[in-house]
Amino acid sequence: MLFQPAIIALLLAGSVSLLVLVAAAPFALQVIRRWDMRSGSELQLVLERRTYFFSTLTAFVFVTQIGALLLTVFNADRMAVMFVGAMCAVGTLNANAWGFPMLYAQIAVFFLAAVWLTLNQVDNQAPDYPLVRVKYALLLLLLPALAATFALQLKYFLNLRADVITSCCGSLFSEQGPTLASEASAMEARPAILLFYGALAAAVFANAIHAGLRRRWSGALAALASAAAFVAAIVGILSFVSLYVYEHPHHHCPFCLLKPEYGYQGYLLYVPLFVSTAAGLGAGILQPFAGVGSLKMLVPQASGRLAGAAALGFALFAAVATIMVLKSNLILLA
Repeated sequence: MLFQPAIIALLLAGSVSLLVLVAAAPFALQVIRRWDMRSGSELQLVLERRTYFFSTLTAFVFVTQIGALLLTVFNADRMAVMFVGAMCAVGTLNANAWGFPMLYAQIAVFFLAAVWLTLNQVDNQAPDYPLVRVKYALLLLLLPALAATFALQLKYFLNLRADVITSCCGSLFSEQGPTLASEASAMEARPAILLFYGALAAAVFANAIHAGLRRRWSGALAALASAAAFVAAIVGILSFVSLYVYEHPHHHCPFCLLKPEYGYQGYLLYVPLFVSTAAGLGAGILQPFAGVGSLKMLVPQASGRLAGAAALGFALFAAVATIMVLKSNLILLA
């Protein structure tokens, strides 16, 4: 199992990323303790030179981890044919106890990495790098998260066995199951649709408002609305969008949407959803730094652009989901 190209790529990316962050951790501590742009000391000059190097390496790590989420899901779907009982990525991830925890950790790292990259981009545009301590403190918080994700990857891939009979998506996403996914799948179509479109409309509205106003309160509202829309979107995919795509009233799997027999339609849903959520969170996280001297112009501009992108992304996601529903032959609402 370990010699699958995608598995090798994921483990290589995870190990290199972890090694880079471990190597950067002592420098991050030094920056947090000793950084002072007002000083002309030799130590400050050394820190300024090295921060370019470590920021570039760290940015590369987090871009890699963002791509790793897509590769993780793609690989799980492609490996389904190797396991008895598996029909999609669900069966692959259910092949042992570490699959879904690994996926959830990878999703968390995706959003944390997106936040770090947002802070780094804005900080690099300011002449005095006012967020350097913030982003290196966040790096130290991301180190255990990345280490945990890599450990889960190792546990999962090392314990994969081809002779294991795994469960298909029908059991995990059945309406009678005891899991949160089952609870979401069992939600009635009408309230699920209202929640889905209501949360997305709120996210579009909140991000559009922030793109215009660019205030701290509107940034916080945009971030909260984006996070809520992400949850509501996942619930909506489980409870009714997937049913319309499959044209089957009991097939709730969110992973089968990625399969070729359904035209890879899932990617048209998940890519704008994840990107717009990350943009909305980034818009809100930037806004508290708008009062910093050198960021008074940069933060509103960057936060407004991110909010605008989030509003467009959520609107695109809603449009794609609506098209999928309208072109279906399934009738859920009388």
